[in-house]
Amino acid sequence: VQLQASGGGLVQPGGSLRLSCVASARTYNVYATGWFRQAPGKEREFVAAITWSAGNTYASDSTKGRFTISRDNAKATVYLQMNSLKPEDTAVYFCAAKRAKTLRLDVARMYDYWGQGTLVTVSS
Repeated sequence: VQLQASGGGLVQPGGSLRLSCVASARTYNVYATGWFRQAPGKEREFVAAITWSAGNTYASDSTKGRFTISRDNAKATVYLQMNSLKPEDTAVYFCAAKRAKTLRLDVARMYDYWGQGTLVTVSS
């Protein structure tokens, strides 16, 4: 499975962006897709995840209520709608996919496939 993330850019504080993650191959063996981000000098951080079959969603405390993850099974695409963006949301955002069904979806090392990342900059 190859993942292609897009939609990043420069946005002012309080603005919105929608990121997309498209899978290039069939996702029948993918249990969930997640978004992570990494700011300069910081570790990779979990943002949100969604399971393909049931559509269950999970979000980090720092983005809950502002970011929404969704999927379009027919297009093999996962979206991350980001609203009320803050300067501290500035980071490279990565999408990732995992095959195994696990209770936790917020651990980066549990993911099998990674996209190339898309830069989100929140600044006035």
